[in-house]
Amino acid sequence: MSTLTTTAPAPATTAPSVDALGTSAAKARSAVLEEQILEEPGRFRVLTGDRPTGRLHLGHYFGTLHNRVRLQDLGVELFVIIADYQVLTDRDVADHLAERVEELVLDHLAIGVDPERSTVFTHSAVPALNQLLLPFLSLVSVAELNRNPTVKDEIAHSGQSAVSGLMFTYPVHQAADILFCKADLVPVGQDQLPHLEITRTVARRFNERYGNGTAVFPEPDALLSEAPLLLGTDGTKMSKSRGNAISLAADADETARLIKGAKTDSERHISYDPVGRPEVSSLLLLAALCQGRTPEEVAADIGSAGSAVLKRTVAESVNEYLAPIRARRAEYARDRGYLRRVLREGNERARAVADVTLAEVRTAMRNHY
Repeated sequence: MSTLTTTAPAPATTAPSVDALGTSAAKARSAVLEEQILEEPGRFRVLTGDRPTGRLHLGHYFGTLHNRVRLQDLGVELFVIIADYQVLTDRDVADHLAERVEELVLDHLAIGVDPERSTVFTHSAVPALNQLLLPFLSLVSVAELNRNPTVKDEIAHSGQSAVSGLMFTYPVHQAADILFCKADLVPVGQDQLPHLEITRTVARRFNERYGNGTAVFPEPDALLSEAPLLLGTDGTKMSKSRGNAISLAADADETARLIKGAKTDSERHISYDPVGRPEVSSLLLLAALCQGRTPEEVAADIGSAGSAVLKRTVAESVNEYLAPIRARRAEYARDRGYLRRVLREGNERARAVADVTLAEVRTAMRNHY
């Protein structure tokens, strides 16, 4: 994410609505977009990011992080937002925030995000971005926010009896994150499609109401990832909040210990059966991702050697795969001044973009009235 002047590719403003055509249309559209990215990556700008609520883990890496580096290396313009303001959407306080922000920067640098080619910045450092929230909220109804299934699910899993209004307006916060830099691609899982549809709605309605015949904002497309579902060590979804994840920052011994304690089953013969044997299959998938093979091939190698050999195979595969990432992470961690410089320069670039966009918004709205 360098300082930018990007024009959204024409197809991105005419994509079919996810609400109207469903997930299958979004998948078809993603396939077309992947072809266009390979042909002309410089046409596209991607916004992606994370909340600094804890360490990033293997589920994050194979689900989204490695794809960010792939897009960057292809030549797509990449913005990575560390959404520190949004930590408060589903919790009362933001503990250890500065430390967790630096940890996220470390993780991104370690996996290969290049601050010379991509922009890493914090939400709180870009005031103009947050000033977009008010006009954007005026473009969506309470009913539309209330029926967002992703928000309902996040509230249900927040562990709180009540959540603040920040959670209710979270999709519009995300719209501001995406549209401030006029991103036209957003890598998401299927569960995030309703959030992105709110962003597309905000962009479309702003253009219709204030654009005076021109598109101020692109309607960003979903770049659907076929992210592998990795279970945590307890057999449930791998998650920072559940304490069942293997973090990228874990050392080899901790990784081996966590995998040794992972849930399996009593059957000695190892087979890949995601429905019938989800825990064993998740471990096989993890080893396969690290080895560049199929889970079935890993299972065939282990055969009837049992879960102990399976876990040892997984631990060795993960540790070998993560070794260069961990080495880079340790090197970057020794220079905290460099981390702060990466953020400072990323924040400056993001602020410059946001200031231009906010000026456009104010001019468009002023001209309308």
